[in-house]
Amino acid sequence: MMNIGLLIIRLVIGVLFVGHGAQKLFGWFGGYGLKGTGGWFESIGMKPGVTMALFAGLAELVGGLLFALGLLTPLAGVIIAGTMVMAIVKVHGANGLWSISNGYEYNLTLLATAIGIALIGPGLYSLDAILF
Repeated sequence: MMNIGLLIIRLVIGVLFVGHGAQKLFGWFGGYGLKGTGGWFESIGMKPGVTMALFAGLAELVGGLLFALGLLTPLAGVIIAGTMVMAIVKVHGANGLWSISNGYEYNLTLLATAIGIALIGPGLYSLDAILF
C-alpha cells in the first residue's frame, strides 16, 4: 500500500506542477504565457521578467514531469522545492503563514512533500525503481 500512496502523491503533485509550468510557458489552463507572466514577475521585482518566467515555467514543467514519473526523484524534489522557496520569498512570505491571507501555507506543504518524497524515494511504481 505504501507504494500506491507514493504513486498517488507523486502523480497529483507532479501533474499540478506540469500544469503550472504550462500556464507560464504556453498560456494553457488559464495562464498568461511568458509575456504575461514575465510582466507580473517584473512587477514584483524579478527582472528580466520574461527570462525569469521562462526559468520558473521550465522548472515547474520539468520538475513536475520528473516527479510524476518518479524519474531522478531527488532532483525533481529539489527543483519543486526551489520553486516553492522562491514563491514564499517573492510572493507569499510577507503575508504570513495562513493561505486565507495569501500566505505561504500551501507552498510550505508542497515544499515539504517534495523534499519528503525526494528523501524516502518514489516507491516501486516509478521509473527510478525500474531503471536504477
